[in-house]
Parts: sequence; C-alpha cells; structure tokens
Amino acid sequence: MTEQALLNEIKALIKSSGPMPVWRYMETCLMHPRYGYYVSRDPLGREGDFTTSPEVSQMFGELLGLWTASVWKQMGSPPSLRLIELGPGRGTMMADALRALRVLPPLYQGLSIHLVEVNPVLRERQQATLSGVRNSITWHDSIDDVPDGPSVILANEYFDVLPIHQMIKREDGWRERVIEIDPNGNLQFGAASEPTPRFDVLLPPLVRAAPVGAVFEWRPDTEIMKLASRVRDQDGAALIIDYGHLRSDACDTFQAIARHTFADPLKAPGQADVTAHVDFEALARAAEDVGARVHGPVTQSDFLKRVGIDTRAAALMQKATPEVATDISVALKRLTDTGRGGMGSMFKVLGISEPRLRGLAGLSDLEQAGGN
Repeated sequence: MTEQALLNEIKALIKSSGPMPVWRYMETCLMHPRYGYYVSRDPLGREGDFTTSPEVSQMFGELLGLWTASVWKQMGSPPSLRLIELGPGRGTMMADALRALRVLPPLYQGLSIHLVEVNPVLRERQQATLSGVRNSITWHDSIDDVPDGPSVILANEYFDVLPIHQMIKREDGWRERVIEIDPNGNLQFGAASEPTPRFDVLLPPLVRAAPVGAVFEWRPDTEIMKLASRVRDQDGAALIIDYGHLRSDACDTFQAIARHTFADPLKAPGQADVTAHVDFEALARAAEDVGARVHGPVTQSDFLKRVGIDTRAAALMQKATPEVATDISVALKRLTDTGRGGMGSMFKVLGISEPRLRGLAGLSDLEQAGGN
C-alpha cells in the first residue's frame, strides 16, 4: 500500500542503522524521491493540506510587487533585475506581484523571473498560472543555479520546511532527539545515547538556562547565508515571510498538517506536511555574520499595514459588489489578525539587503517587534 510505503522504508532504515535524527526523518518525509510529500503533490488550497497568504488574497502578492519596486528604486533603478521566488507554490504570489509591477514599465521590461521549485506537480501549476507572462521565466532546483546579477528574492513559507535538528536537555547535557521504534512497532521520539559534547557553549543564554526536558530546535545556516551572501555581493534584497518566533528559545514546534488540521508527525510519513517554526533571531544573526544588512523582523500585520494593505483593500472594495467586498474584508482581517494564532502575529517578516540599502519599505533597521 502506497500510504504505508514510506513508513515501512523508515522503519527498515531504523532497524538497520539505528535511531534516526529528527532532521533526517523530516527530510525523508518531505523529499524522498518517490514518496516525499513535496515531490508528489499540490498541497495548497481548500482541497490540499494548508492555505498560504497569497492564496488568501491578491492583495498579498500585489503589495510584495510594490515592495519589489521600492527596493529597485533604492538600488538605483538598474536596467535589469532578477525577481527570484523560493518555493513559489502555484505561482499565485508571483502572478499578483507582476500585475502590480506592470504599472512601472522601466522595471517591468527589465525583469527576468526565476522560480526555485523542486516539485514537478507545482512547476506545472506555476507554468499554467504564469502562461500569460511575456517576461523570461526560468525554473531552478536551487538558488545556486540562478544567474548572478541585481536581485530581489521573495521567500514566503520557505524556511519552515527546511529540516530542523532537535536537541533535548538531559541532566548530563544536550542530546540529539531521534525517531525510534517502540515495543509495539510504532515510531516514537527518543534521544541519542550520549550527549553532544560542549553543545551548550553555542547556545543563546535563554536556551542555556532551560530546564531538563526542554527541546531546542535549530537549522543549519546554509540557506540564509546563500541569500545574504548573494544580496551582499550582487546588489539587492531578500524578503522572508514565515511563521515563527522573534527570539531564540527552547520550544518544540515540530508539527504535521493534513487537510488543514494538525496531525501526529510520526503517523503516515509522506502523507502530511511536516514543518517547524522559524527562529528569526537565528536567521538575522547568520545574515549579519556574513555582512548583510538586516531589516526587522516585524509581524506580518505591521508589515502589511505599513506597505498599504488597508488602502489597497479600500480601493478594491470601492469597485466591488457587496459580496466581493465582504470577501476582501474577510481576507484583510485574516492576513492581519493579531489574535492568538492569527496570521498577522504568528507570521513574521525579515528583510536582508546589501549594506548600503537602509529603511526598506515596511521594515526598519532600528525597529524590532517585541514578544514571540
């Protein structure tokens, strides 16, 4: 049975090689060449497992298009610009951004579009969504393959699916969290047999002081350093939007989502989206370490309001039927909701740029949002 195939393969690996680190389990669930969640399906929308901000409203992508234009002007309006999106979903956000950018012909005519996407199903969706776009569009497996040159990089819900390492604090130190098989033959969490030497030396003070039993998550800095190095050296900026926390802290956010509902991440691997929250303090620190300028992070609500979502919503509602106007109002509230679990507060926005770019729209070098 296909639904059991990846589970059986993971169990066989554990039996032959021993407990599997969480990062490897997550990578296997998402990227297994045959059964991986992100190589075999379209996970978006009402019929999928989750809905992203661009699918909620056209306003989201349009505002990111206008943000791109403002960065281009700050860059000195170069004659050509690479607009890069990491994990472009169905192409909805890019289509909305390009529609907004058409009002600026000097920029629009010099745009080349670069989509970093490994999912063949979603690539087909993106091609269909962007079929009317006359600009050059190229698909890539990695940002490493995108040609050099001035760039604006958009990454909406990209970092949350990068595999995490989990460490659990024991009396004798921090041990890598692993996946093992329980006496009943089911997957369960466990811990490495020995602590990782001197792991606590690398930890932020807040995490170092966590109680026994606390879980700390971290991702390698590889991806963020690629983005930061690129904009540092080749002119431009990156905008990262994702759900996560503003400061590094001990917490277990490893989760699975299936059919818009939280699920057990150890059940039915490959059949649900497995993710973890993004540590924005760690992203900012890594970007600064390679010499890029950091802007924010701020909450999604603050960012969208600063770049004019209320004005855009009012303009759309003025021309809409009462039913459509209601839909726009509902979408506006959903994107900017700062209540518990609301997208406006759960999602954060971080800008990264070459050092000379200051005060990017919606963000500030000096302002940091408070809380988690």
